[in-house]
Amino acid sequence: MSKNQLGGQIGTDPNFTQTTHTGHSKAGAKHTDAQPKMKLTPEEQDIYDGKKGDLLQKAMKTVVAYGELFGSEKLVDLGGAPHMAVSWGSDGVEPLLKIYKQLSDGGLKTYAPFTADPKPMDPVNLPVTDQEQAAVDKIYNRMDELADLNKKLGMRNQNDWSCACYLPEMGNTPKRGDYLSWSESSAINYVNSAIGARTNRNSMGIDMLSNIIGKAPLFGLLTDEGRQAVWLIEVKTTKLPHPEMIGSAIGMKVMEDVSYIVGMDRFKSDIDAGYLKDMGAATASNGAVGLYHMDGVTPEAIDKGRDLLNKGYQTYVIDDAELDNIYKSYPDLWDDPHGTPQRVFLGCPHMTVDQMTYWGKRIVDALEKAGKTKVAIPTFMFGSIYIKDAFEKQNPDVAKKLKGYGVAIPVNCPMMWCSTPVEMNERVATNSNKTRVYSKARFFFDDALTELIVTGKLPAGVA
Repeated sequence: MSKNQLGGQIGTDPNFTQTTHTGHSKAGAKHTDAQPKMKLTPEEQDIYDGKKGDLLQKAMKTVVAYGELFGSEKLVDLGGAPHMAVSWGSDGVEPLLKIYKQLSDGGLKTYAPFTADPKPMDPVNLPVTDQEQAAVDKIYNRMDELADLNKKLGMRNQNDWSCACYLPEMGNTPKRGDYLSWSESSAINYVNSAIGARTNRNSMGIDMLSNIIGKAPLFGLLTDEGRQAVWLIEVKTTKLPHPEMIGSAIGMKVMEDVSYIVGMDRFKSDIDAGYLKDMGAATASNGAVGLYHMDGVTPEAIDKGRDLLNKGYQTYVIDDAELDNIYKSYPDLWDDPHGTPQRVFLGCPHMTVDQMTYWGKRIVDALEKAGKTKVAIPTFMFGSIYIKDAFEKQNPDVAKKLKGYGVAIPVNCPMMWCSTPVEMNERVATNSNKTRVYSKARFFFDDALTELIVTGKLPAGVA
């Protein structure tokens, strides 16, 4: 496999060169020197004019300028609850930390309590050596500062770090039709698609400023027009496609365009929140998709059907051969391409309770069948503290056995852990296409990962 796929980028992520990264496609965009003047309400105009204070004025002017760049003519009120993607405190995000400090020093808070993406490290459940910890502390040297600023700005509590903030256990699930200003790509994809809330793929910083003023510019995926599909995806596989694989295929084909997926209603009984989460995350990382519709499954597709398709849409057929070709195209970026994996990472985005239960029982059953008392390779299942608690409460025997076997449940971000300089050269095997895209980790299917966990070796023919 080539190590120089897509011009040397890691994995198959095309975002940096071919998309706007906003979910607002540049296809058909026309240059104009004239930007529309946004129509503000009297209250919004007062903030814009500085009558409500200098800090709110700066926030409002930034959000308005951002909206006008994309042709927005007005702001809309945000609903639901905010979520922030900045979850690592480092010198690399110092400009954002400075803005956060100005806002907090001025006593400002988000319009509602917010959650945030998971932290990069979990020193309790995924510890590193003392030498590695020293390097991590140097890289993420401002984590305490970020946590303190988040608390002052309105973060709910110290446990509310998860990329899957919309899961019911997290308690930050928006309603259909809610306008949001989020920046975590996988969460944006899920709430737009599976729930029918509305948010663009905002940049970090814009999310905080929008949530401080409680308003976002109306454009792109917040509009009916922007939610129309320009791709018809015809799924003609012989069985339910693996969510990571079909998501990868769609993301690499449509980039950031909206698609309407048909042929999946055959498998509707097997499509749950975890499936939509993982499929959507793959479309959002292997491409830059902010919204998809699935015929007979997602809410807008159930209501409107093929009326969601724009005239002149393109068609992409996905069959078994196409998915096999996608998988074979993934590069092997390990230092030793044929080396034995050093860790197994399960879950990215963070697992649901059902997914943790599935993997927990699968690992326990496989180890017991093989007569093993320990996993052969360090294995980690990632989820929020709330998911972990719910899993352990619902499956006490499985949870106890997993702990005895050496399986840990960290609450940090596996993708970020894998891209930290001191860890990035470890050979990590994962079931997450998102982790694969943004790091040197390699993607494997469930059976291969299970055999790896039990025996320490990949099945014959898998290399």
